[in-house]
Amino acid sequence: NSWHYTYFVPHDISGHISIVGGKKKYENMLDNLFSASTATSGRNQSDITGLIGQYAHGNEPSHHMAYLYNFINKPYKTQEKIRQILDEQYSNKPNGISGNEDCGQMSAWYVFSALGFYPVTPGSGDYVIGSPIVKSAAINLENGNTFTISAPNNNSQKKYIKGAKLNNGQLLKTFITHEDIVNGGKLDFNMSEEISDWGTQDSNIPSTEINEFLITTPPYIASGELAFFNETNIELKSIQPEAKIYYSTGTGFYEYTKAITIYDDTILKTYAEINGVNSATIETTLRKKNPNIKIKLNTEYYYQYSAGGDDALVDGIIGGEDFRTGAWQGYLDQDVDALVNLSNSKLVKNITVNFLSDQGAWIFFPNSVECYISADGKNFKRIGVHNFEIQDKKNPEIKTITFSSNNESIQYVKIIANKIGPVPEWHIGSQYDGKGWIFVDEIQINYE
Repeated sequence: NSWHYTYFVPHDISGHISIVGGKKKYENMLDNLFSASTATSGRNQSDITGLIGQYAHGNEPSHHMAYLYNFINKPYKTQEKIRQILDEQYSNKPNGISGNEDCGQMSAWYVFSALGFYPVTPGSGDYVIGSPIVKSAAINLENGNTFTISAPNNNSQKKYIKGAKLNNGQLLKTFITHEDIVNGGKLDFNMSEEISDWGTQDSNIPSTEINEFLITTPPYIASGELAFFNETNIELKSIQPEAKIYYSTGTGFYEYTKAITIYDDTILKTYAEINGVNSATIETTLRKKNPNIKIKLNTEYYYQYSAGGDDALVDGIIGGEDFRTGAWQGYLDQDVDALVNLSNSKLVKNITVNFLSDQGAWIFFPNSVECYISADGKNFKRIGVHNFEIQDKKNPEIKTITFSSNNESIQYVKIIANKIGPVPEWHIGSQYDGKGWIFVDEIQINYE
């Protein structure tokens, strides 16, 4: 979740610190990460384990986070957190490793951190120093060299580094390099129970940054409704304060200076520019909702896939092949039972409804979909049923089902999509008693 991936920018930690507002704000963010409530919401995620606040040691993208304090001149906080993780998250019991031992990563983190350093940015050649728990260790290298770690006064109370030496020379930096290790030599730690100022100077901290081919990120909609009744005020922002934002609601782009008021169906195009470098242009469809069309859902959609709320199926916003964009309404192991009220009688030509299949995400077409119409909301007539043939499909697919109502005068339309239930036997989810999803979007009623 966002607690984890917010910090997963090991290639540009310095840039990330700058974007969030500087080292002090970054320190507060890290402090909040480790001190937040451990409670989680939403569906169960087996990798959200080994929690210290919202730091999840059982989830590998978290593994560099305790070392990030070194990048903001607070190595003693890294030392505290590394010792805490080593002490609390590992034991010699059957459940002594939190999370999933993917390719040995949980153990690799322990070995690195026990020695006193960790590759925060793999490929950079730097190993950021934490707090060793060994008193001595040796790495016998393939080239015949040996790299030795020594911390003779180390114990469980002495978790802070008072000073360090590399090959008998003072090591002031809070990192070593890959060359330091493969060339062989000795890394000495002087451990202490007290916090020291070792490694706190700007010249001694690690950094990763991107200075060439800088990316301008697209702006985002900070406030405003994508589907609205009368009008909506769209506020645009960028995570890069220096960016200029441009927008178009028809022909030509204009520099954004204040909220844009939208009164009708509109395709809003936006991009940002920094020093002549433009971001990608983003298109967003804004729809004016018909206040006379109302919908009642007799089954509940899954809260994470609401598509904007109860009226999402008649809001005019139509989902594409990527279910993650938020336009699809998702139902987990449930039928879809939706009743649309046109407010008064209309001569209806046909009714269409869209469904998504993305079997890699356990989203399937329903077993069948039925359409009923009524003039009074009490007496309904079924005008059609479509049965789906569920086949093994590798790619996402959208199907639009159309029901003809022969220009009958009606006020109510009922759509019932019948769930698939457990996923098919040929699907990988069948090994885990997997439940299938229905993802449904716009119910469109074409009338005179």
